[in-house]
Amino acid sequence: MELIRKIFLFGFVGLIGMCIDFGLTWLFKEKLQVNKYAANTIGFSVAVVNNFILNYLWTFHAEEKNIHIFFFKFLLFAVIGLGLNTLIIYLFNERFLVPFYVSKVLAIAIVFIWNFTANNFLNF
Repeated sequence: MELIRKIFLFGFVGLIGMCIDFGLTWLFKEKLQVNKYAANTIGFSVAVVNNFILNYLWTFHAEEKNIHIFFFKFLLFAVIGLGLNTLIIYLFNERFLVPFYVSKVLAIAIVFIWNFTANNFLNF
């Protein structure tokens, strides 16, 4: 039951992060004309910081004093996730001609599995 609670909360935090990610990606790509991969990185990065704070305090109830160690691991897993995210977007968008934002949704779903598994079993 605890695992289901964590998955649900991690997913809810992820939805908030997805809104931040999509909003900033759209802003930088569409309005500021930044390269789509750079815009994706900006959106993803800001969402990661937000997601760390919410997951640290809410999902996993971490109380360790060495928050920087948790953040470093979270960031490491997120960077791996960013690599997966970018690769998936590239494959779907450039190779299979799936629209960019549809590719991004697929990438988010796949990377969610990676992020939860890594953080639940290797970080928190």
